[in-house]
Amino acid sequence: MKQLLTLSMVFILGGTLSLEAQNPNLNYNKFKQLYDELPTPNNYRTASGAPGHEYYQQRADYVMDIVLDDEKQVIRGTETITYHNNSKDPLPYVWLQLDQNRRAKDSDTYKIQTNEIDEEMSFASLQRLHNRFDGGFNIESVTSTEGKPLKHVINKTMMRVNLPQTLLPGQKVSFNVKWWYNINDRMKWGGRSGLEYFADEDNYLYTIAQFYPRMAVYNDVEGWQHKQFLGSGEFTLSFGDYEVRLTVPADHIVGATGEIQNAKTVLTAAQRSRLEEAKKNTKDPVFIVTPEEAKANESSRTDKTKTWIYKAANVRDFAFASSRKFIWDAMGVVQNGRTILAMSLYPKEGNPLWEKYSTRVVAHTLNTYSSYTFDYPYPVAYSVHTNRIGMEYPMICFNGGRPEADGTYSERTKYGMLGVIIHEVGHNYFPMIVNSDERQWTWMDEGLNSFLEYITEQAWEADFPIRAGKPEKIVNYMKTDKDKISPIMMNSESVLNLGPNAYSKPATALYILRETIMGRELFDLAFKEYATRWKFKDPTPADFFRTMEDASGVDLDWFWRGWFFTTDHVDIAMDDVKWLQINTKNPEVENALAKAQAKASPKYIGDVRNATATTIIDQDTRMRDFYNDYDPLEVTVLDQKAYDKYLSSLDEDEKAILNANYQYYSINFSNVGGLVMPIILEFKFIDGTSEEVRIPAEIWKRNNKEVSKIFFFEKEVSEIVMDPHLETADVDRDNNYWPPRQEPSRFELFKRRGAGDRENPMQKAKRVEDMKEGQ
Repeated sequence: MKQLLTLSMVFILGGTLSLEAQNPNLNYNKFKQLYDELPTPNNYRTASGAPGHEYYQQRADYVMDIVLDDEKQVIRGTETITYHNNSKDPLPYVWLQLDQNRRAKDSDTYKIQTNEIDEEMSFASLQRLHNRFDGGFNIESVTSTEGKPLKHVINKTMMRVNLPQTLLPGQKVSFNVKWWYNINDRMKWGGRSGLEYFADEDNYLYTIAQFYPRMAVYNDVEGWQHKQFLGSGEFTLSFGDYEVRLTVPADHIVGATGEIQNAKTVLTAAQRSRLEEAKKNTKDPVFIVTPEEAKANESSRTDKTKTWIYKAANVRDFAFASSRKFIWDAMGVVQNGRTILAMSLYPKEGNPLWEKYSTRVVAHTLNTYSSYTFDYPYPVAYSVHTNRIGMEYPMICFNGGRPEADGTYSERTKYGMLGVIIHEVGHNYFPMIVNSDERQWTWMDEGLNSFLEYITEQAWEADFPIRAGKPEKIVNYMKTDKDKISPIMMNSESVLNLGPNAYSKPATALYILRETIMGRELFDLAFKEYATRWKFKDPTPADFFRTMEDASGVDLDWFWRGWFFTTDHVDIAMDDVKWLQINTKNPEVENALAKAQAKASPKYIGDVRNATATTIIDQDTRMRDFYNDYDPLEVTVLDQKAYDKYLSSLDEDEKAILNANYQYYSINFSNVGGLVMPIILEFKFIDGTSEEVRIPAEIWKRNNKEVSKIFFFEKEVSEIVMDPHLETADVDRDNNYWPPRQEPSRFELFKRRGAGDRENPMQKAKRVEDMKEGQ
């Protein structure tokens, strides 16, 4: 029993030890290369981060007929999928994604949700708890092109289809799927797509995506990527060509991935003419459907339908929006001789914000993102407004940002709307073109996109109120309890605090890389190389990490390790500062300095009190000897000879250093947070000037925990500030100063106000004007 108890104690105590303490003989250096973390390069993906000579990716083409039932709020569809096997592997079966099954009543998404009832609970939360809505796919048939049933098995959000014959390398196969599902009310049930109902008009606005069974990806990394869709990890898809026939009420306006093929059938002559005009207008949007026309259309009802035909080439997905409420405007965006149509669809409830900003922001986003990546390759880019959403698809995105009913809007609403449009339009680049695996790695599209979103926002307005990007914005998250956060390199469904983890932290890391570690020129070259290399291909994290190093010539393994593979934070402390001067050995100089220091030195309080008392030595001079009258600081001939001998041993450079009167400062630094970073110091001098010194992170290579360094100047330093521009996301500023000082934290006093008491500044201004008019 005693032996068992001892083992148990060792196990418990061992659990509290760091890995380094448990295994001291392993290499835990933060500059260790990422050979253990990254996959071995191969013929598919090279050590440089580029696609290898045997790189492949599968392809899936779709021909679909979709019916939007506006009376029952149902989608019905049939599709013919043609799947191309470009791998070297024979495939006896294929996998399809049934994302709508996340909304099936027996969905694992509902089963794994944790919740509890507090003293208050909203009806919406309670309704979701009861799960009254059934929005899963109803698969009616899966058949060959000859109409023969194909055996298939549905496993929650995935469906396996057994092929009549094994699909050999280089071959393709076509098959049909027929299905339907109930469209979810996003305002009630949430979701990336669905409907918004306008009860006062009995009108619907549909933003529809994940509406069809989609091919899963088969690749060299995962084989079949058929990880279940639980809600957080988004989509992993193959490129292909789409031809989609969308049958909707005849009074609806439709926007979708791709280009309209039958404009003469579904648009009026005036609308077609306005579209042509919009292509030529690169300054201001042109109305295709005016606000007046949209308002008149809202009250119309018809039992007739129209079929809008769209084609899209080399896209990974397809989405559409449909409503009789849409205002439609467009403008041209010219890139290297090509004209792209930037367009917006929005109900009147979006104005005045949407008419003024949306399409202009789309155009601005395309131009800014393209300057850091590649020319936008598609013919159109839509921004569609429906309330409380932000979701992206090829050539089309769904965005929130709605003014109040009286047309006023808060600053938060305005900039939130601008930010979400930039973000979702930006997703055309990541992941719609640089096609990362969202199901596995949310950060690869959200983080990179949030980084470029920040740059685009700043290019729109210098004082744009940003959500992510600057290092100081991530500090509170970085210092969070480590039990509540995850490394960035974590599967999308398992991440804690998804927003900061997958959006803000990687965006901040890239900002720091660009502004502090690499510099803008090297970073921009490498980032553009990554985007170009993997345009219309499927990169992994290793491909990104390796390309950034390969294209810049900068070893960044330490940076990827700290920022992406750990939850370490930045907290570099300035522990000790010593001020030193060279001993010149010149007796005239050193002895005079010693006399001055002695004179300035504070006396012991007892010495001060006894200074006026008569001592024995004063009373009896016989008690005095040589040492009572000897001045140890008096320069003697011997002192001068020793100095002359010392000088004769020095060369001219050494004499120059000796006589330069430099001020030396020895500083000890400690890495409290664990994340190694550059040390950036601002030295302020007593004459009011300052100097900045930037030390690369490699100073920590031999000792990740403590380092010391000496700095010298011709002037005396009055203050030292570490990370003066807040570049490194250091979480504790109190240990960044010499002499030490503390930064105050801010707290706010407030009175609780009812929701009905709140008004935005525009409403307040309007009320003031009304009062003036009343006077």
